[in-house]
Amino acid sequence: MPRLFVAAWPSPDVAGTLGALPPDTSPGVRMVPPENWHVTLRFLGECDTAEVVERLRSTALPRVTARVGPTLEHLGPRQVVAPVAGVDALAAAVVRATADLGEPPRARFVGHLTVARLRRGASSTLVGVPVTGSFRVDEIAVVSSTLSPGGAEYATEARFPTADPV
Repeated sequence: MPRLFVAAWPSPDVAGTLGALPPDTSPGVRMVPPENWHVTLRFLGECDTAEVVERLRSTALPRVTARVGPTLEHLGPRQVVAPVAGVDALAAAVVRATADLGEPPRARFVGHLTVARLRRGASSTLVGVPVTGSFRVDEIAVVSSTLSPGGAEYATEARFPTADPV
């Protein structure tokens, strides 16, 4: 079975802001390539794609505005992230629709875009760098992830529009 997650992709403006960050060439730091920047709304792990698609097809997904920043920070010892606020209601809708599929949902949602990954013991010059922006989440995607020595490779399996609450 494929390794799946549900994501929101940043707007071109926000991707441009992230792309303007100075690269961290410190030992043990690997920058995440721009095509992999996303906000994970729900990590499912190994799961049946058709079942996830069916659940999300019949789910009301609220349109939200994601707010990025104000600075890059650590999320655990191995990630440097741009915090993302404003997507909690959308993540909650995805979790409600898929709670019994794949891995159990995380106890607490933390919205973020990962910009760098760190090897054990590495440190990054990016922590504390200002980064701000916002984007409207008009759609979400079910994404499959294949791990490789160069990092994860993603493929969009399905897309679903969000809508303003009625």
